[in-house]
Amino acid sequence: MRPARALIDFAALRHNYRLARSRHGGRALAVVKANAYGHGARQCARALADIADGFAVACLEEALELRAAGIRQPILLLEGLFAPDEIAEALRHDLWIVVHHEAQIRMIETTELTQPLTVWLKVNSGMNRAGFLPQAVDAAWQRLKASGKVGDITLMTHFARADEPHVITTSAQIERFDAATAHLPGARSLANSGGVLGWQAAHRDWARPGILLYGADPMPGNGNGLKPVMTLESRVIAVREIETGEPLGYGARFVAERPTRVGLVAMGYADGYPRVVPDGTPVAVDDICTRLIGRVSMDMLTVDLTDLPDAGLDSRVELWGSSIPVNRIAEAAGTIAYELLCNVKRVRFEYRD
Repeated sequence: MRPARALIDFAALRHNYRLARSRHGGRALAVVKANAYGHGARQCARALADIADGFAVACLEEALELRAAGIRQPILLLEGLFAPDEIAEALRHDLWIVVHHEAQIRMIETTELTQPLTVWLKVNSGMNRAGFLPQAVDAAWQRLKASGKVGDITLMTHFARADEPHVITTSAQIERFDAATAHLPGARSLANSGGVLGWQAAHRDWARPGILLYGADPMPGNGNGLKPVMTLESRVIAVREIETGEPLGYGARFVAERPTRVGLVAMGYADGYPRVVPDGTPVAVDDICTRLIGRVSMDMLTVDLTDLPDAGLDSRVELWGSSIPVNRIAEAAGTIAYELLCNVKRVRFEYRD
């Protein structure tokens, strides 16, 4: 069996959820959209079911997958509903819905309902992606209430730069949100992962931790105590020696500057490891840090074993995890940990408590 695998540590996942809830206070929806950021939505939701106040997903399909897996806690649809026929499904499965634009209000107003919906009304406090502008929030809230088809309304917003603690954008968004909603009743939800960890003023009734649940700190270096949930690893499947001046891999990007011992690893961009990382990107072989050399290919990559005389065939290789933070690989790839984690595929997933 090909040795490439992703090890998912449920104990770390639960630790991170508890940390988020403790730091924020109040209740917290565990965000498990996009297949729990690539970790397995059904499996992660089950692992959190006894401690989580609820869950958040992108859309109805993701919520129905959780309900089919036995998840009974509240589930919020972050993108809301896309068509009137989804309203009946949302009610049937006791789902909460975000309302973030006028067409969704019309959908509710013109659809016959058997019971009231639980709505989270989204305020555009400055991200300018989704939500009602501050001056339109009151009218949206009044229409929802006047429809007679909505029960509780939670007021929410989303931050654009909460992972940048020295930028004033988040403070300005909090101020706009508070000014727009001061006269409206109901619970509030402002804090995403960055808001939980870095913005005390954003701590209200509900948090929505996402990436922090999986141990990828949105503000690395701040000592937040998160534990990595995914370890992406494989094995050395062959070893060869190349001489000074010899090239390695596609495009001959790496040329040996000394006699070099090369380990061939069963991991490539078809597994989700980024092709664009440069020579020198850190990897850990038998828990000792070394470097990637040569271009990542579809199914394989190559690492430098020259200074690791005890490493060889079948040595364990960690691409990211406890020894190599996923944020370091994301930085090397010019992207973010979210994308790397969501892109993991083909490898064998193993879940551990």
